[in-house]
Amino acid sequence: MRNLPRFVFILLLVLILAACTQVPVTGRSQLNFIPNSQIMSMSSQQYQEFLQENKVVKGTAEARMVQSVGARVAGAVEAYFRQEALSDRISDYKWEFNLVADDQINAFAMPGGKVVVYEGLLPVSKTEAGLAAVIGHEVAHAVAEHGSERMSQLLLTQLGGMALSVALSDKPQETQALYMTAFGLGTTVGLVLPFSRLQEKEADHLGLIFMAMAGYDPHEAVTLWERMAAQKDGAGVPEFLSTHPADQTRISLLKDYLPEAMRYYHPQ
Repeated sequence: MRNLPRFVFILLLVLILAACTQVPVTGRSQLNFIPNSQIMSMSSQQYQEFLQENKVVKGTAEARMVQSVGARVAGAVEAYFRQEALSDRISDYKWEFNLVADDQINAFAMPGGKVVVYEGLLPVSKTEAGLAAVIGHEVAHAVAEHGSERMSQLLLTQLGGMALSVALSDKPQETQALYMTAFGLGTTVGLVLPFSRLQEKEADHLGLIFMAMAGYDPHEAVTLWERMAAQKDGAGVPEFLSTHPADQTRISLLKDYLPEAMRYYHPQ
């Protein structure tokens, strides 16, 4: 930005400050100038395309468990947002929790509460509480608007802060490429986690609290990540861990977050 005219630099600075919001619970300031209606429309389309291109498991005990645990976590998050007068932040969310037939040890979430769990994750999550730790983490990515934050950063750095609606109209191919990057979507490698280490740590923090709100013992999250890390001795690094903090760092941080999470824990 050093070569920008002074008035342009000031204008961009004002726009950035005006676009700053706060992440629920953690209070972290984030850059996000993308309207929910636009990002959710794009995400809904991509999510439906993903479901059409992959085998969705329906009617099994495992599929029902994914939906049941997801509904409990989502319900707890909605109750918390109502209590904190933040319901407008998720008023447009239409929660979906789908199990996909794939051996990857992975899960992901998209804006608007669209969550996918891969079958390969279930032998590692093992219990409902273990699954709740994963779903809580993914729901945290969604409600913290990590994808929109990443998209805002890309629009600012690569398209000069252009509004998403303008970018979609004037530079549709570039905008689609930015979206695919922001949310980690790829045509050949499926879906990978694109989030920064900061966002991953924040999702761990929020996810622990959200699973506790839903009545799952947050201590189970530590056990889950120990099992997840142990998979490295087998078929390589699980996709779910590819951009996450180092195993021992993550487990240590989760233990640090436990006292706070336990304040929200009421067994059901």
